[in-house]
Amino acid sequence: MAVRAKRLNEQETDSRHLTASQTVARGLEDDILTGRLKPGTRLDEQIIAKRFNVSRTPVREAFRHLDSAGLIDLRRNHGAIVKVLTIKELIEMFQVMAELEGLCARLAGRRMTDEERADMRRAHDACNARAAAGDYESFFAANNELHEIIYQGSHNSFLREQTRALRNRVNPYRRLITYQPHRMEDSTAEHEAVCTAIERRDGETAHRLMREHVNLLAESAADVITALDLASDDLVIPFTKSATRGKPLDVAE
Repeated sequence: MAVRAKRLNEQETDSRHLTASQTVARGLEDDILTGRLKPGTRLDEQIIAKRFNVSRTPVREAFRHLDSAGLIDLRRNHGAIVKVLTIKELIEMFQVMAELEGLCARLAGRRMTDEERADMRRAHDACNARAAAGDYESFFAANNELHEIIYQGSHNSFLREQTRALRNRVNPYRRLITYQPHRMEDSTAEHEAVCTAIERRDGETAHRLMREHVNLLAESAADVITALDLASDDLVIPFTKSATRGKPLDVAE
Protein backbone atom coordinates (compact mmCIF):
# COMPACT_ATOMS: atom_id res chain seq x y z
CA MET A 1 0.00 0.00 0.00
CA ALA A 2 1.26 3.44 -0.92
CA VAL A 3 0.77 5.06 2.49
CA ARG A 4 2.41 2.17 4.34
CA ALA A 5 5.32 2.02 1.89
CA LYS A 6 5.95 5.74 2.29
CA ARG A 7 6.01 5.47 6.09
CA LEU A 8 8.33 2.44 6.04
CA ASN A 9 10.75 4.26 3.72
CA GLU A 10 10.79 7.25 6.07
CA GLN A 11 11.48 4.96 9.05
CA GLU A 12 14.32 3.21 7.22
CA THR A 13 15.90 6.55 6.33
CA ASP A 14 15.60 7.79 9.91
CA SER A 15 17.10 4.58 11.34
CA ARG A 16 20.41 5.22 9.55
CA HIS A 17 20.98 8.39 11.55
CA LEU A 18 20.02 7.29 15.06
CA THR A 19 22.33 7.86 18.03
CA ALA A 20 22.96 5.01 20.48
CA SER A 21 20.36 6.35 22.92
CA GLN A 22 17.81 6.80 20.13
CA THR A 23 18.38 3.22 18.99
CA VAL A 24 17.76 1.95 22.52
CA ALA A 25 14.70 4.18 22.94
CA ARG A 26 13.19 3.05 19.64
CA GLY A 27 13.80 -0.62 20.44
CA LEU A 28 12.22 -0.36 23.89
CA GLU A 29 9.35 1.72 22.56
CA ASP A 30 8.58 -0.98 19.99
CA ASP A 31 8.68 -3.64 22.72
CA ILE A 32 6.28 -1.64 24.88
CA LEU A 33 3.83 -0.79 22.10
CA THR A 34 3.70 -4.36 20.81
CA GLY A 35 3.21 -5.81 24.28
CA ARG A 36 6.52 -7.64 24.52
CA LEU A 37 7.24 -5.48 27.56
CA LYS A 38 4.16 -5.49 29.76
CA PRO A 39 2.98 -2.57 31.91
CA GLY A 40 4.69 -2.85 35.28
CA THR A 41 7.79 -4.58 33.90
CA ARG A 42 11.01 -3.43 35.56
CA LEU A 43 13.75 -2.43 33.08
CA ASP A 44 17.27 -3.48 34.01
CA GLU A 45 19.98 -1.09 32.77
CA GLN A 46 22.66 -3.76 32.57
CA ILE A 47 20.57 -6.25 30.65
CA ILE A 48 19.37 -3.60 28.19
CA ALA A 49 22.90 -2.25 27.68
CA LYS A 50 24.09 -5.77 26.86
CA ARG A 51 21.19 -6.36 24.49
CA PHE A 52 21.93 -3.22 22.46
CA ASN A 53 25.72 -3.49 22.88
CA VAL A 54 26.03 -0.02 24.43
CA SER A 55 27.19 1.46 27.71
CA ARG A 56 24.74 2.38 30.44
CA THR A 57 24.83 6.09 29.54
CA PRO A 58 22.76 5.73 26.32
CA VAL A 59 20.36 3.47 28.22
CA ARG A 60 19.81 6.14 30.86
CA GLU A 61 19.29 8.76 28.14
CA ALA A 62 16.76 6.45 26.48
CA PHE A 63 14.97 6.00 29.80
CA ARG A 64 14.65 9.78 30.19
CA HIS A 65 13.19 10.05 26.68
CA LEU A 66 10.68 7.27 27.28
CA ASP A 67 9.75 8.80 30.64
CA SER A 68 9.02 12.16 29.00
CA ALA A 69 6.92 10.33 26.38
CA GLY A 70 4.87 8.73 29.14
CA LEU A 71 5.85 5.16 28.27
CA ILE A 72 7.87 4.39 31.40
CA ASP A 73 8.15 5.69 34.96
CA LEU A 74 11.53 6.59 36.45
CA ARG A 75 11.30 6.05 40.19
CA ARG A 76 13.93 6.87 42.78
CA ASN A 77 15.40 3.70 44.25
CA HIS A 78 13.23 1.60 41.93
CA GLY A 79 14.71 2.36 38.50
CA ALA A 80 12.65 2.31 35.32
CA ILE A 81 9.28 0.58 35.09
CA VAL A 82 6.99 0.29 32.06
CA LYS A 83 4.15 2.74 32.61
CA VAL A 84 0.94 1.43 34.09
CA LEU A 85 -2.25 3.42 33.72
CA THR A 86 -4.94 3.75 36.34
CA ILE A 87 -8.52 3.03 35.33
CA LYS A 88 -9.29 6.76 35.40
CA GLU A 89 -6.30 7.63 33.19
CA LEU A 90 -7.15 4.96 30.65
CA ILE A 91 -10.78 6.00 30.30
CA GLU A 92 -9.79 9.67 30.00
CA MET A 93 -7.28 8.82 27.27
CA PHE A 94 -9.88 6.91 25.28
CA GLN A 95 -12.25 9.87 25.57
CA VAL A 96 -9.65 12.19 24.06
CA MET A 97 -8.76 9.57 21.42
CA ALA A 98 -12.40 9.44 20.37
CA GLU A 99 -12.37 13.16 19.64
CA LEU A 100 -9.04 13.11 17.81
CA GLU A 101 -9.84 10.06 15.71
CA GLY A 102 -13.28 11.45 14.97
CA LEU A 103 -11.70 14.62 13.63
CA CYS A 104 -9.27 12.54 11.53
CA ALA A 105 -12.21 10.68 10.01
CA ARG A 106 -14.13 13.88 9.28
CA LEU A 107 -11.17 15.48 7.52
CA ALA A 108 -10.41 12.22 5.69
CA GLY A 109 -13.96 12.25 4.36
CA ARG A 110 -13.25 15.65 2.81
CA ARG A 111 -9.59 15.29 1.86
CA MET A 112 -8.67 11.67 1.11
CA THR A 113 -7.40 11.00 -2.39
CA ASP A 114 -8.78 8.14 -4.46
CA GLU A 115 -5.54 6.23 -3.87
CA GLU A 116 -5.84 6.67 -0.11
CA ARG A 117 -9.45 5.49 -0.20
CA ALA A 118 -8.32 2.37 -2.05
CA ASP A 119 -5.61 1.80 0.58
CA MET A 120 -8.21 2.22 3.33
CA ARG A 121 -10.53 -0.33 1.73
CA ARG A 122 -7.71 -2.86 1.33
CA ALA A 123 -6.71 -2.39 4.99
CA HIS A 124 -10.33 -2.88 6.04
CA ASP A 125 -10.54 -6.08 3.96
CA ALA A 126 -7.36 -7.29 5.70
CA CYS A 127 -9.00 -6.67 9.10
CA ASN A 128 -12.03 -8.68 8.00
CA ALA A 129 -9.85 -11.59 6.87
CA ARG A 130 -7.86 -11.62 10.13
CA ALA A 131 -11.04 -11.49 12.21
CA ALA A 132 -12.59 -14.34 10.23
CA ALA A 133 -9.44 -16.41 10.83
CA GLY A 134 -9.50 -15.63 14.56
CA ASP A 135 -5.95 -14.26 14.26
CA TYR A 136 -5.81 -11.74 17.10
CA GLU A 137 -2.25 -10.53 16.61
CA SER A 138 -2.56 -10.03 12.85
CA PHE A 139 -5.92 -8.34 13.36
CA PHE A 140 -4.37 -5.94 15.84
CA ALA A 141 -1.64 -5.01 13.32
CA ALA A 142 -4.15 -4.64 10.48
CA ASN A 143 -6.40 -2.53 12.70
CA ASN A 144 -3.52 -0.17 13.48
CA GLU A 145 -2.76 0.10 9.78
CA LEU A 146 -6.36 1.00 8.94
CA HIS A 147 -6.48 3.72 11.56
CA GLU A 148 -3.08 5.00 10.41
CA ILE A 149 -4.37 5.37 6.85
CA ILE A 150 -7.30 7.42 8.13
CA TYR A 151 -4.91 9.64 10.13
CA GLN A 152 -2.87 10.12 6.96
CA GLY A 153 -6.02 10.86 5.00
CA SER A 154 -6.81 13.84 7.21
CA HIS A 155 -3.91 15.67 5.56
CA ASN A 156 -3.26 17.46 8.85
CA SER A 157 0.23 16.52 10.03
CA PHE A 158 -0.16 17.98 13.53
CA LEU A 159 -3.42 16.14 14.11
CA ARG A 160 -1.91 12.92 12.74
CA GLU A 161 1.11 13.07 15.05
CA GLN A 162 -0.94 13.91 18.15
CA THR A 163 -3.45 11.16 17.45
CA ARG A 164 -0.69 8.61 16.81
CA ALA A 165 1.15 9.62 19.99
CA LEU A 166 -1.95 9.08 22.14
CA ARG A 167 -2.76 5.80 20.38
CA ASN A 168 0.74 4.59 21.15
CA ARG A 169 0.25 5.38 24.84
CA VAL A 170 -2.77 3.09 25.06
CA ASN A 171 -1.72 0.47 22.50
CA PRO A 172 -0.76 -2.22 25.08
CA TYR A 173 -4.24 -1.89 26.56
CA ARG A 174 -5.94 -1.83 23.15
CA ARG A 175 -4.18 -5.11 22.42
CA LEU A 176 -5.72 -6.55 25.59
CA ILE A 177 -9.18 -5.37 24.50
CA THR A 178 -8.74 -7.17 21.16
CA TYR A 179 -9.02 -10.49 23.03
CA GLN A 180 -12.43 -9.65 24.45
CA PRO A 181 -15.17 -11.96 23.08
CA HIS A 182 -16.63 -10.71 19.77
CA ARG A 183 -14.48 -7.56 19.84
CA MET A 184 -12.88 -8.27 16.46
CA GLU A 185 -16.23 -8.93 14.81
CA ASP A 186 -17.75 -5.79 16.34
CA SER A 187 -14.75 -3.71 15.25
CA THR A 188 -14.99 -4.83 11.64
CA ALA A 189 -18.66 -3.81 11.50
CA GLU A 190 -17.82 -0.43 13.02
CA HIS A 191 -14.91 -0.01 10.58
CA GLU A 192 -17.22 -0.77 7.65
CA ALA A 193 -19.56 2.04 8.65
CA VAL A 194 -16.68 4.52 9.06
CA CYS A 195 -15.04 3.54 5.76
CA THR A 196 -18.33 3.77 3.88
CA ALA A 197 -18.95 7.28 5.23
CA ILE A 198 -15.46 8.37 4.21
CA GLU A 199 -15.88 6.87 0.74
CA ARG A 200 -19.15 8.80 0.40
CA ARG A 201 -17.27 11.96 1.44
CA ASP A 202 -19.67 12.33 4.36
CA GLY A 203 -17.26 13.81 6.89
CA GLU A 204 -19.82 14.52 9.59
CA THR A 205 -21.11 10.96 9.65
CA ALA A 206 -17.55 9.59 9.57
CA HIS A 207 -16.73 11.82 12.55
CA ARG A 208 -19.68 10.58 14.57
CA LEU A 209 -19.12 6.91 13.74
CA MET A 210 -15.42 7.01 14.55
CA ARG A 211 -16.09 8.70 17.88
CA GLU A 212 -18.62 5.99 18.71
CA HIS A 213 -16.16 3.28 17.66
CA VAL A 214 -13.38 4.53 19.95
CA ASN A 215 -15.80 5.21 22.81
CA LEU A 216 -16.91 1.58 22.57
CA LEU A 217 -13.27 0.59 23.06
CA ALA A 218 -13.35 2.57 26.30
CA GLU A 219 -16.40 0.58 27.36
CA SER A 220 -14.52 -2.63 26.51
CA ALA A 221 -11.64 -1.41 28.67
CA ALA A 222 -14.09 -1.10 31.55
CA ASP A 223 -15.26 -4.67 30.86
CA VAL A 224 -11.67 -5.90 31.04
CA ILE A 225 -11.22 -4.10 34.35
CA THR A 226 -14.38 -5.67 35.73
CA ALA A 227 -13.30 -9.13 34.59
CA LEU A 228 -10.01 -8.70 36.39
CA ASP A 229 -11.73 -7.48 39.56
CA LEU A 230 -10.01 -4.11 39.29
CA ALA A 231 -12.77 -1.88 40.54
CA SER A 232 -10.68 0.85 42.15
CA ASP A 233 -9.05 3.91 40.54
CA ASP A 234 -5.95 3.08 42.58
CA LEU A 235 -5.40 -0.22 40.79
CA VAL A 236 -3.86 -0.83 37.41
CA ILE A 237 -4.44 -3.24 34.55
CA PRO A 238 -1.86 -6.03 34.27
CA PHE A 239 -0.90 -7.20 30.79
CA THR A 240 0.03 -10.85 30.95
CA LYS A 241 1.62 -13.36 28.63
CA SER A 242 -1.62 -15.30 28.47
CA ALA A 243 -3.24 -12.35 26.71
CA THR A 244 -0.89 -12.75 23.77
CA ARG A 245 -2.10 -16.30 23.27
CA GLY A 246 -5.80 -15.58 23.43
CA LYS A 247 -6.23 -17.48 26.69
CA PRO A 248 -7.98 -16.35 29.89
CA LEU A 249 -6.19 -13.51 31.64
CA ASP A 250 -4.22 -14.06 34.81
CA VAL A 251 -3.46 -11.29 37.27
CA ALA A 252 0.27 -10.56 37.17
CA GLU A 253 2.17 -11.70 40.21
